[in-house]
Formats: sequence, structure tokens, C-alpha cells
Amino acid sequence: MSDIEKVKQLREATGAGFKDCNLAVKESGGDLDKAVEILRVKGISKASKKMSRDAKEGVIATSGDEDKISVIEVNCETDFVAKNDDFVSFAKELSELNNKNESDVQKLNKSNMSNGKTVEDNLVSLISKMGEKITIGKVKTFNKSGTKNYNYLHTVVKDNLSKLSVIVSLETADDSDPVKSFGKQLSMHIAASNPLALSSDLIDKAVLQKEQDLVTEELKNSGKSDEIVEKISLGKMNKFKEDNALLTQAWVMEPKKKVQDVVKGLNISSLKINDFYRIKIGE
Repeated sequence: MSDIEKVKQLREATGAGFKDCNLAVKESGGDLDKAVEILRVKGISKASKKMSRDAKEGVIATSGDEDKISVIEVNCETDFVAKNDDFVSFAKELSELNNKNESDVQKLNKSNMSNGKTVEDNLVSLISKMGEKITIGKVKTFNKSGTKNYNYLHTVVKDNLSKLSVIVSLETADDSDPVKSFGKQLSMHIAASNPLALSSDLIDKAVLQKEQDLVTEELKNSGKSDEIVEKISLGKMNKFKEDNALLTQAWVMEPKKKVQDVVKGLNISSLKINDFYRIKIGE
């Protein structure tokens, strides 16, 4: 095989440019395996320089079914790269592997992809080829016995890739159409309403303290008595908890009802919202 043919084969295998491949073939003495390793090392060097840049674009990849479902955030710097075929293919395969590994990132990084290389190595190659910082962000898997999972994708890029994804876990022994419909609608509600927690007692204490500080600052110079200020403050905090806890939020499809009222109205004794996860690219 001539050096030109080796360079061509190396380009097809790695996606690297002609000049880099030509130099790697010469440096390796024509040994293609060694040339791939040389490019990989150079790719790591190039990638490391890119890692200080912001990567707030990309996709959320969702994979799985009612029994087990996962989401994974794959970030890049520009929406142009997020729609690139190589990036899309990587994200889709990564999504399936993430579901298989139940969002264990350490295991995921060491998993082999369809080309026989690990996720880590493929990520380095993709960074080198795309010329952008590409990272794996947040991950989540729902896989609990006695539950059914549902999801909603908003601003779909392609197939199971989107800019926002919601997964919901319902604890139920019922597999009827009303439950499936509710699971889908609940996912859509969460996408629109962005609850902070399932119930008010589960909202992060730091978030509540920050809100309390803002309310206190707002009322500090109101001129009202301490007793009135305390009542107003309590009312504002209760409203904040109600608006940000999923169960007490106004149901998007019928705002006069709360989510917990809709669950109760289904009249299915075994039905309970077990968990939810909302992930938006770049947040």
C-alpha cells in the first residue's frame, strides 16, 4: 500500500485532516496503527486547549422505554456542530450506551462504541475533527421496579435528540391508556412549569433561603410593622413553595386544578408520582 493510500485510509478512520495524517504516516514509518495512536495523542493535545472554552450548545439524548429510561447531555460550542452528522451519530450511540450503563459515567467512558474504540477515545477524535470543545454533561436514569417511565422532548434536533427533555417515573401497577396519557401530559407540564421538587418539603434549603433573603430585602423599607411584614413574608414564601413544587403547581392543561388534584381525579389507587427529571441544554 502506498503512502498516499495509507493517508487516505487514515483520514477515513480518524476524520483528521490530510496534513496531520500525512505527517502521522511519515512519523510512524507507514505503520497505520501507530499513526492512529500518534493522531490520538495530538488530538488530546488539541482537545486540551479547547477545554477552557464555553460549551453551552449541544443536545439532550433520551433512550429507553417504560421499564428503564435515561437522558444524557452532550455539549458543544455551537448549534452548527450540534446538528453535524458525526456529532449526532456520536450522541445517539452514546445515549444507548448510557442507558445500558444506567448513567454510570465512569463505566460509560470505558465502554466500547461500534467502531471498537472507547467513548473516551471517540470523544477525543470528535473534538479534534470538529474543532470545538465537546463534553458529556448531566446524566440520569430511572430504573425502579413497580414503576412506568414516560418522557417528552422539546425542540427536537433529530429522532431522540432535543434541546430539552423530561423523564417521569410513575409508581403504578396500572398500564391503562389513562395512565399513559397522564404520564405524557405530566412530562409536558414539567417541561413548561419547571418545578424544583416533587413536594415543597423537598425543595433545596439553599434555594428557599435565597428566596427568603430576597423577600426580606424587598420588605425591609416598606414602612409596615414587623407583624405585618412577617405575615407578608410568610405568604410570599408559601406561594413560592406552592408554585415550585410539582404536586401543588397549577396543572398546565387545566390551571384551576393542581397536579395532585389531577392524580386524585384519575381514581387509580396504586398511582403515585415517584420521580421526575427535567434537563435543558446549557442550564
